[in-house]
Amino acid sequence: MISPETLLNLLPYACGDTNLNLPEKTSGKVRDWYKLPDGNRLIVTTDRLSAFDRILARVPYKGQVLNQLSSWWFGQIENIIPNHLVSIPDQNAAIVSIAEPFRVEVIVRGYISGVTSTSLWYRYSLGEREIYGYRFPEGLKKNQELPQPIITPTTKGGVNEHDERLTCLEVVEKGLLDSRTWEQVQSAALSVFRRGQELARKAGLVLVDTKYEFGRSSDNRVILIDEVHTPDSSRFWKADTYDEQFISGLEPENFDKEFVRIAYAEKGYRGEGEIPMMQEDLWVSASQRYITIYEMLTGKTFEPGDYPVEPRLVKNLERAGVSG
Repeated sequence: MISPETLLNLLPYACGDTNLNLPEKTSGKVRDWYKLPDGNRLIVTTDRLSAFDRILARVPYKGQVLNQLSSWWFGQIENIIPNHLVSIPDQNAAIVSIAEPFRVEVIVRGYISGVTSTSLWYRYSLGEREIYGYRFPEGLKKNQELPQPIITPTTKGGVNEHDERLTCLEVVEKGLLDSRTWEQVQSAALSVFRRGQELARKAGLVLVDTKYEFGRSSDNRVILIDEVHTPDSSRFWKADTYDEQFISGLEPENFDKEFVRIAYAEKGYRGEGEIPMMQEDLWVSASQRYITIYEMLTGKTFEPGDYPVEPRLVKNLERAGVSG
């Protein structure tokens, strides 16, 4: 495990920014797209933003952990659904095939938990029993395992077109996906989640919930895109302490971005309004948790590349002459 002192020294470099003097820029959470004069696209992977209002980019080595862990997961689930990964040239980069992302993100939840305003437990604790199209019984306790995993889709898009919470029925009603494609996506998401739960359990972890993104490849296949089962896209607890903590009414120790979310929630911040200042040891602890998840799941020691890392310029595959 990397020492806290090393992680602390890396804090000034954890956030980065990129602004190229090129026209027609489109920004996403972790990438910028530039249209070049010759009509091709240039994709800039910045890793400066992530979920939860841009605050997670302060976690040292976050991008490298996500890159390496996600590529490991793709290998564990490739017999369930194809994915967009072509190769991993080094610890900091993944080359992926071009795909058309669906306008729906799929969140699979195995437990009733969470602290943000969109979480199952937060809404349940306010007295709601019909949540995301599912009817929940009375008497559930926080962090309790659900009888079976459920899917809660949300929209994926640009500004003002992101994170609209939907029911499964609304995905088809709103024309986001046709019924056949949506059935494929749901089936794949549940199968990948069950595989994730199985491998997490073998590693001594509990996979609580996760987010999947799907798209359509150039040969018209439904494929899995973006990262998979990382501390930014999933929630993990330690399996050996979960039962005791649940029975005692204690909060499980989070080994993912929920650790940061809870720290902010304790200061009254749930994703809106002024972002409170936090102590630097929060980001050191978050980085240690990210690395712990990587090492427990893969059985490998995390070996980072050079740091700080300049934002990597990755040309799209058509221009680079790579197929996949």
